[in-house]
Amino acid sequence: MTKVAFIGLGRMGHGMAGRYLDASFTVAVWNRSKAKAEDLIARGARWGSSPADAASNADAIVTMVADDEASRAVWLGKDGAASTAKAGTLAIECSTVSYRHALDLARELRGRGLIYIDSPVTGLPDAAAGGKLTLLVGAELADLERARPYLAPLSTTIRHFGAVGTGTVYKLINNLMGAIQIAGIAEGLAIAEQAGLDMKLVLEAIETGVAASPQVLRHSKRMAARNFDGATFTAALRHKDAAYAVALAESLLSDAPLIGRAAVQAYARAKAYAPDDDEGKMIEIVSRAKGKKT
Repeated sequence: MTKVAFIGLGRMGHGMAGRYLDASFTVAVWNRSKAKAEDLIARGARWGSSPADAASNADAIVTMVADDEASRAVWLGKDGAASTAKAGTLAIECSTVSYRHALDLARELRGRGLIYIDSPVTGLPDAAAGGKLTLLVGAELADLERARPYLAPLSTTIRHFGAVGTGTVYKLINNLMGAIQIAGIAEGLAIAEQAGLDMKLVLEAIETGVAASPQVLRHSKRMAARNFDGATFTAALRHKDAAYAVALAESLLSDAPLIGRAAVQAYARAKAYAPDDDEGKMIEIVSRAKGKKT
């Protein structure tokens, strides 16, 4: 049977790892907390004592971790996956990392004989568990074709943007635009509240107006209701992604990315306020009346 090592069992990674079990792959898993793997182990996954242990004899290694630092650690750190991966193994990075890190990691892993593919994802945890993610892939075409059997259990759509790193570029663009939209809807709703508008009418107008987007539709009602149960994406992660995107923009654009920087600053405040809570709590920062400090 095809062997997959899955590293990182957070909100997204747990469901993604489960998809390989659903598809009858032989699966080894690793996570900083073993507790998050217990149900996967009960379903037949092998627990790896380290990323290196999980990756041993795998045909493909898939990682879904928080940031550059975590990615570097699970691939290249002490007991990292690259230390035991056999030549020709697919190294599939699904995490949202910086563009620079994606290129550096690709070079390092290729130097060790691995086949690197950047494949960050879009979709919520229920899509991850249901195999309905969209994968944003950067890879040589031949490498993508080789990887398709390992990507198929995760996704309904694969968007191939080009060479290694291009999937990461688009993911950062996507998440920066999301940060801008979410901060914008928080500010717009705060203005409406403080001005005394009928919020039911405001929400109806937003949902049917030209400013509506999937992000706006997903967040507007929950922001207005202050309903943040079941966070699917945290303020800290949104801040991290926006910061990576702005760093990329600064390397490519002649003018400073003013809107992007504003989003980073907004989410720096949200991160300081409640780093591990839902990103929609931005509304609690911007909704206070003039004269009140946040």
